[in-house]
Amino acid sequence: MGELGGFLRHGREGPARRPVALRVRDWREVYEPFPPERLQVQAARCMDCGIPFCHEGCPLGNLIPDWNDLVYRDDWAAAMDRLHATNNFPEMTGRLCPAPCEESCVLGINAKPVTIKQVELGIVERAFAEGWVKPRPAAVSTCRRVAVVGSGPAGLAAAQQLARAGHSVVVYERGEQAGGLLRYGIPEFKMEKAVLDRRLEQLAAEGVEFRCRTVVGAPPGWSGAASAASSGGSGVASAGGSGGSGVASAGGSGNSGPTGPAGDSGNSGPKSGAYSNHYSDQSSDGKRIAGPGAPWTAEPLATPTGVSVVSAASLGSDYDAVVLAGGATLPRDLDIPGRHLAGIHTAMAYLKPANLVQEGALAATPISAEGKHVVIVGGGDTGADCLGTVHRQGAVSVHQLEIMPEPPGERPGSNPWPTWPTILRSSAAHEEGGERLFSVSATQYLDDGQGGVAGLDLHQVELVMEGGRPNFVPVPGSESVLECELVLLAMGFLGPERTGLVEELGLDLDARGNVARDANWATNLDGVFVCGDMGRGQSLVVWAIAEGRAAAASVDRWLMGDTSLPAPVQPTQMALR
Repeated sequence: MGELGGFLRHGREGPARRPVALRVRDWREVYEPFPPERLQVQAARCMDCGIPFCHEGCPLGNLIPDWNDLVYRDDWAAAMDRLHATNNFPEMTGRLCPAPCEESCVLGINAKPVTIKQVELGIVERAFAEGWVKPRPAAVSTCRRVAVVGSGPAGLAAAQQLARAGHSVVVYERGEQAGGLLRYGIPEFKMEKAVLDRRLEQLAAEGVEFRCRTVVGAPPGWSGAASAASSGGSGVASAGGSGGSGVASAGGSGNSGPTGPAGDSGNSGPKSGAYSNHYSDQSSDGKRIAGPGAPWTAEPLATPTGVSVVSAASLGSDYDAVVLAGGATLPRDLDIPGRHLAGIHTAMAYLKPANLVQEGALAATPISAEGKHVVIVGGGDTGADCLGTVHRQGAVSVHQLEIMPEPPGERPGSNPWPTWPTILRSSAAHEEGGERLFSVSATQYLDDGQGGVAGLDLHQVELVMEGGRPNFVPVPGSESVLECELVLLAMGFLGPERTGLVEELGLDLDARGNVARDANWATNLDGVFVCGDMGRGQSLVVWAIAEGRAAAASVDRWLMGDTSLPAPVQPTQMALR
């Protein structure tokens, strides 16, 4: 397997990051290209370990030793086949996944693990460059129709698997274009959207239809879209439009792909439309929310104008099966005194318009860090995405707050291999600047006297376990004030939105507020399945893809009586921890 003893001769090496002073001036991806001959050396470090625990760390069950060996032997085409056998979108996991496979690599017991993620990315990028990635449409149609609600990684994986099994698949997306958080939550410097678009073109060529700007099951009082009230075809059109195989804005006709502005027709594949004059701040989630973490008032997310509304109940009559993959989009709020002040925003309300600017869909973002002192509340990946965006917008200063203590730099004995290590992780955005503050909690937003935020009252906290649960106790005399003009709340997500689709269908929720599913990914409604963060809660991109693949297998079996599609995970399966 690979070079005999290669792990003894070669050290771990990865691609260099572009210089900070250069990269903060643009939105291009952070990493420099990594030469293929050096990547082959890294693949040679993969050892014939007998029981490859990397398979357990990766929920997709990627055939990691196999494609490492093929890369080492310079058989890149075969490596691509092995990689795509278990992963629909390795170009996404190769950029965005934190690589739990590497943390469970056997070599990692007493040395630096194999650069699995970088080898994965190198394989798929080589495949695209060589033209090896081609559409794989089904040879035979089953004459079954499946609706997929949500076009994030789980929805896209489910859609591609079901389309390749011969089913007719329509993906509904309320955003301007397909991709979900891959498009609107992930900044360009982590994944350029051309990477997403080329994969969407493959799905479209395989027969998947994308109906963007379409809300399935609008919440009560939602006013950001015209109802789908016109006739014709299998498509969905807004008021005045005719249905085709896509979604049309007011007055426009539907075609086989996402549409452009009002009056424009869709094209044969996903494109970057010009939406600068068709954007509003109307929201589908500005209502009081019930459920875990409630009550709180969600910040309105910017949604495009000219959006069609489809009754959630109508999907049951129009399709043979429905897959819900709407994600966990309810952000956790910090509802302390002063929350009403201007300049306090949830992470997604900040990141989406910033991404739209980079796509050319907006001339300027309505929420900018330029010339401001910024505080980011939350130390996870979303907080890091905000941090890198803040740097590129030209903030004067930025502090990132974390209520947890600073983690250790190395895996502690209480957190043994092959479990996921709770250690201090620093992203490229942290390298670019800003200050991280640990064991702090905010008690109040400060008013600048004109209705805007001027800062935060903070105090240090001590983590105390009480009955097995964490409790954060204020440290006396540790109070301080942190001045700022912009606060970004990046404290994670509470689960799926409870209004709209979930409420209309009467879906059961589990104890954590996610959509409940059984061992076959089925909800309490016959023929309605759920996968991804909508059923699991917020998780990793690799888990979303795995769930989409597994749910597709259950849907195919439910429709046809049997399936040949793989099911890499079970609904109750958890990560190694």
